[in-house]
Amino acid sequence: MFEALADRLESTWKKLRGQDKISQSNIQEALREVRRALLEADVNLQVVKDFVTEVEAKAQGSEVIAGVRPDQQFIKIVYDELVKVMGEENVPLAQVDQPPTVVLMAGLQGTGKTTATAKLALHLRKLERSCLMVATDVYRPAAIDQLVTLGKQIDVPVFELGSDADPVEIARQGVERGRAEGIDTVIIDTAGRLQIDQDMMAELARIKETVQPNETLLVVDAMTGQEAANLTRTFHEQIGITGAILTKLDGDSRGGAALSVRQISGAPIKFVGVGEKVEALQPFYPERMASRILGMGDVLTLVEKAQEEIDLADAQKMQEKILSAKFDFTDFLKQMRLLKNMGSLGGIMKLIPGMNKLSDEQLKQGETQLKRCEAMINSMTRQERTNPDLLASSPSRRRRIANGSGYKEADVSKLVSDFQKMRNLMQQMGQGSFPGMPGMFGGMGNPGAAFNRPAAPGWRGYTGGATSKKKPKKDKKKKGFGTL
Repeated sequence: MFEALADRLESTWKKLRGQDKISQSNIQEALREVRRALLEADVNLQVVKDFVTEVEAKAQGSEVIAGVRPDQQFIKIVYDELVKVMGEENVPLAQVDQPPTVVLMAGLQGTGKTTATAKLALHLRKLERSCLMVATDVYRPAAIDQLVTLGKQIDVPVFELGSDADPVEIARQGVERGRAEGIDTVIIDTAGRLQIDQDMMAELARIKETVQPNETLLVVDAMTGQEAANLTRTFHEQIGITGAILTKLDGDSRGGAALSVRQISGAPIKFVGVGEKVEALQPFYPERMASRILGMGDVLTLVEKAQEEIDLADAQKMQEKILSAKFDFTDFLKQMRLLKNMGSLGGIMKLIPGMNKLSDEQLKQGETQLKRCEAMINSMTRQERTNPDLLASSPSRRRRIANGSGYKEADVSKLVSDFQKMRNLMQQMGQGSFPGMPGMFGGMGNPGAAFNRPAAPGWRGYTGGATSKKKPKKDKKKKGFGTL
C-alpha cells in the first residue's frame, strides 16, 4: 500500500546525491518533496507540518559522519522520525495475572471488526493463550452466525445468546463463562454503525462499564486515510480506547492512516490486518513499517512468517539436499506450497530488501509461472519427480507431461532445463559463489539480479547505484530459511 509514497520519497533522496554535505539550501527541495509525498499519502496536515519541521531541525543540526553521504544521512533522519510518529515501539496486548483478560472490540460497520475479532483470537491461540469470543452484535443480520462460523474455522469457542438478547447482558455472561472455564482471554465483538451516533456510543459505554475490559481496541479501515485518525480520536475521547487495529493495510490505500493514528488520537496501533485470510493479522512494529515505507523491506516479518510454516528439522534436511544438488521436483513443489501458505507472492517479495521495485505485472506473471510449474510437476510420475535427469534424456516423457498438464513440450523442456540450472546454482551458492539466477519465474525477469542491484535506500551499506565488486565471503553452513 506504500508503493506511491516509497517512490516519491526515493526521488527525494536522488536530489541530495552528489552533495558533499547537508545544508539549508540543498535540503529545502528535499523537504518540499517529503511534504508533498506525505500529503499525497493522505497523512493528516498537522502531522505533516510537525514531521517536516522535526526532520528539518534534525537534518540541519546533525554532524556529518565520515563515510556517510548526505542523502544516506537524510534517509536515516526521515526513518527515525517515521518511527517516532508511528509510536516508536510495539505495544503488546495486555495480559492480566488473574484471567480472563477482557478485550472489547469497537468500530463502525464495514471495517472488518468481526473478522478482526477472529484474527486476534487465532493470533492469541498461536501464543498458547486460550480464547473465548463473545457475539454481542444483535443488529447486523448474520453477524452472530459469521462469528460462529469463524470460530469453527479457527477452533475457538463462541458465546452467544441469539439476536433477541441484550448486548450488555451477553457481554456480562460471556465474561463470566470465560472466568468459570479458566479461559485466558475473552474477546467481545460489539455492534457497529454506518456512522458514529449516540445510541451506539451509549451501548458501548454500558458494555465497557459492565465488563471493565483490560483492552478496548478500535478497528479502523486504512482505506479511509486520515479520517481513520479522526475516528480514533473521537472514540478515544468519548469511550476511552487503549489501541487500534488497522485493517485492509494490503488494499489500495495511500498509507496516511498508519502515519496519523498515533499522533492524532494518542492511541497506539497494536495490530494491522494485511489480508482477507483469518491468519492475516500482524503485531504493529513502527520500525518495520518505516523500513517498508522507505523501500528497505521487512526481513523480520518475513522470518516470522516462515517460522510459522517451517519445521526447523525439515528445513535443515532441505538445506542439505539443496547444497548437495539432491533437490528434486517433489521438494520444489513442497517449497511452492509453503510459499503459498505464507501469503501472496507479491506480499512476500515486498518484504525482501531490493525487491520492492518489481511491478504488479511482473508479480502477476511470477504467480502465473508458479502455477504452470505446479501443473507440470503434478503430471509427473513419482520416479520423474525424484529423478529430474530422467526427463532431460527422454523427449517422450516430456511430451506425456505436456499433454497431461495442458502445456507445450517446449514449456516442460524449459522447466526441466531451468530446474537443473537452479540446482547447480544452489550448489555453487553453498560453496560461497553467487552466479546469476536462471529464469525460473518467467515474466518476473531475473530474480537473482537482486544480488547484483544496489541495496534499497538506507544508511547501511547503500552504494547509491554502484554495485560492489567484492566477492561474498564463504559461508560453509548457512542456517535459517534459505530453502524458500
